[in-house]
Amino acid sequence: MVDYHATNNQQSSPGGGQTYMEQPDEWDRDLLLDPAWERQQRKTFTAWCNSHLRKSGTQIDNIEEDFRDGLKLMLLLEVISGERLPKPERGKMRVHKINNVNKALDFIASKGVKLVSIGAEEIVDGNAKMTLGMIWTIILRFAIQDISVEETSAKEGLLLWCQRKTAPYKNVNVQNFHISWKDGLAFNALIHRHRPELIDYDKLRKDDPITNLNNAFEVAEKYLDIPKMLDAEDIVGTVRPDEKAIMTYVSSFYHAFSGAQKAETAANRICKVLAVNQENENLMEDYEKLASDLLEWIRATIPWLENRAPEKTMQEMQVKLEDFRGYRRVHKPPKVQEKCQLEINFNTLQTKLRLSNRPAFMPSEGRMVSDINNSWHSLEHAEKGYEEWLLNEIRRLERLDHLAEKFRQKATIHEAWTEGNEATLTKKDYETATLSDIKALLRKHEAFESDLAAHQDRVEQIAAIAQELNELDYYDSPSVNARCQKICDQWDVLGSLTQSRREALERTEKQLESIDELYLEYAKRAAPFNNWMEGAMEDLQDMFIVHNIDEIQGLLSAHEQFKATLSDADKERESIQGIQNEVQKIAQYNSIKLTGGNPYTTITPQAINAKWDKVQQLVPQRDRALQEELARQQSNDRLRRQFANHANVVGPWIQNKMEEIGRISIEMHGTLEDQLNHLKQYERSIIEYKPNIDQLEGDHQLIQEALIFDNKDTSYSMEHLRVGWEQLLTTIARTINEIENQILTRDAKGISQEQLHEFRASFNHFDKDHSGALGQEEFKACLISLGYNVENTKQGDAEFARIMSVVDPNNSGVVTFQAFIDFMSKETTDTDTADQVVASFKILAGDKNFITAAELRRELPPDQAEYCISRMAPYQGPDAIPGALDYMSFSTALYGESDL
Repeated sequence: MVDYHATNNQQSSPGGGQTYMEQPDEWDRDLLLDPAWERQQRKTFTAWCNSHLRKSGTQIDNIEEDFRDGLKLMLLLEVISGERLPKPERGKMRVHKINNVNKALDFIASKGVKLVSIGAEEIVDGNAKMTLGMIWTIILRFAIQDISVEETSAKEGLLLWCQRKTAPYKNVNVQNFHISWKDGLAFNALIHRHRPELIDYDKLRKDDPITNLNNAFEVAEKYLDIPKMLDAEDIVGTVRPDEKAIMTYVSSFYHAFSGAQKAETAANRICKVLAVNQENENLMEDYEKLASDLLEWIRATIPWLENRAPEKTMQEMQVKLEDFRGYRRVHKPPKVQEKCQLEINFNTLQTKLRLSNRPAFMPSEGRMVSDINNSWHSLEHAEKGYEEWLLNEIRRLERLDHLAEKFRQKATIHEAWTEGNEATLTKKDYETATLSDIKALLRKHEAFESDLAAHQDRVEQIAAIAQELNELDYYDSPSVNARCQKICDQWDVLGSLTQSRREALERTEKQLESIDELYLEYAKRAAPFNNWMEGAMEDLQDMFIVHNIDEIQGLLSAHEQFKATLSDADKERESIQGIQNEVQKIAQYNSIKLTGGNPYTTITPQAINAKWDKVQQLVPQRDRALQEELARQQSNDRLRRQFANHANVVGPWIQNKMEEIGRISIEMHGTLEDQLNHLKQYERSIIEYKPNIDQLEGDHQLIQEALIFDNKDTSYSMEHLRVGWEQLLTTIARTINEIENQILTRDAKGISQEQLHEFRASFNHFDKDHSGALGQEEFKACLISLGYNVENTKQGDAEFARIMSVVDPNNSGVVTFQAFIDFMSKETTDTDTADQVVASFKILAGDKNFITAAELRRELPPDQAEYCISRMAPYQGPDAIPGALDYMSFSTALYGESDL
């Protein structure tokens, strides 16, 4: 069998659209295996062909026989396409028939139809399935493809047309072209929708499909010129009627009602035009109403904004401000939105009118967008003026409230200050006072005079504020003026009384000056001495924290210097006591009664003596505390030296061992086994050094218990030494492991000792910083030195990228020596691959795609055979037999998918 016209598979349709009959719509000839469906297609396709052939005065009786010579097939195509095909050959030989059928197939292919596996030989040979498939392709192309409903075409368009036409009918739900038509109601609904006089739909019953189908088929044949293509029993007698037969039958209904469809389209166009007109009228009415409401709101709002009636208090103006803010926050935003929506509606309406060739909308007088904008500008102008007036008024009232409050505060402060001063200034307390009382009263009076002078500014400020309140028309000015006048009158009285009291105090002062001078001298000398004793007691009782001997020796030296000053301090104490004794002598000699203590100080001779005794007690206590601390610091120094002596030995030893391990791993003396034995001996010598670390830990514990935080005798801390020791153990273990891995690699890959030495020498040569890893540029230089073509060319860069993906799969940017060895091992030795393992299994399986457990047990050792059997998945291929095992996926799992 020939795949006819395979070269036309991609041919486009004449209309320039996509290739007709894409895969989803490709004829499924497997469905013809159902005899019921094949029978339905024979009837339907035969009737459909005859509905067109009869226009030329002929018909077919057997669809697979009557098209074998190609003559009626070419005639059918000419009728349904309206085009002339090439002249047919009239010979009776097979070649003539094939040529005729080929002409027909050429014509079908020229219409963009993809013919899959349908050749002229099958049609000539009377292959029923191929013939039905060809006729279905013709039906799709010429009866269904051009159906278009609301941007959907072909099958989807036909289905949508059926759904729209049958939507109003009860018990009809068209979802497909098979079971949705089985009860016959959908056929009747289509006829009733276009020709309601032909069918009484309400008398049809869903439970009588035979009657329904026969009624529709008979009415269609009699009145619509649609031949009967199916028998009702064929449809009802199958679980799922043939989709192609139903589609062919329904497409005949579509074409029969195409004229009605045009009328419906015209009606839809009129409805669309009327709907646009109605929508425009609604928009006009909405605009007029919205414009009227908005203008009315503006006209009602502007007078409120132009009201400038002032208020007396800040609270009343705050109410107006809150009303204005409410207008801004609550009332205006919806109107702004309405104005915006009005303009949008107007522009949208004008655009719709212009696009639909209607005259432009002209709002009624006074409601133009420009009129609304002018009114809105007036509103915003009034709003701006109202806001400025509100703010100015609030500032004025705020200024008035501030001044009034300031007046009240200053007046209250002044009145509180003057309260009782008049009574104080008229007292005669100086007549019975001592000199100290007199001096105190005089100084107190001087302070009062200073205070009085300072209050002069406050009185002047009070008067100035009252004057400003009067000028700003403050509503409570009378009470302010009365209070201000009272303050000024009282101020004049205080000034006069102050002068009189000063004169009286000065006269009394001279009488008691001599005693007062002695009191003053006592106070001047007692105060600093008292402060010195308090400081000394504080220093002697002060806690001290020192960290070394130098600090405690500094404290001892300062304490000795303090003790040296005690004799001079004792002399000063006796001198101060002598002044107090002199006062007592003068008072006794002149029979003066001393009332109260020294007016210049509260420090009594008894207090000075008590503090001096306390200092004498604290000095030896301080001596003992300093000596105890000195002994403790000396002990700490011994601990520091003990730790430093050990740390200064262990630290360099660890560093030296680290360097030696590095040299061993680089120099590569002897075989790998020699290096491994040398390193393990070296590891044992390191472990034997552990008691020195333990001794150092004991010294460190003593230091911590003594709370010692520094040690100038060594640069090593226990934390650094611990890290160094752990790093040393890790490094020797890692180096031993690296040599062991090299031995494993050598033995597994068959690499010679000389090759390993060469690899290590190359790696070490380019490992400039001895970090044990190569950067990308270092690794590239190493590869070049080994003969790899990874130069900076397109090919070289691709090869280097491939190698890096092997040695650095995690994209860390560095290549370790082990990764380098693994790569060089793969490059220089042969390894088994997953493909080789699969090939080996295939040999054991006798060239089958699977293998059995018996074959594995026969060919492999018992343990390895059981290993494979337990891990192989059952084989799922089309040639599987019971017990078949999948050796391909097993081999993939052994090596990983990337190796295949």
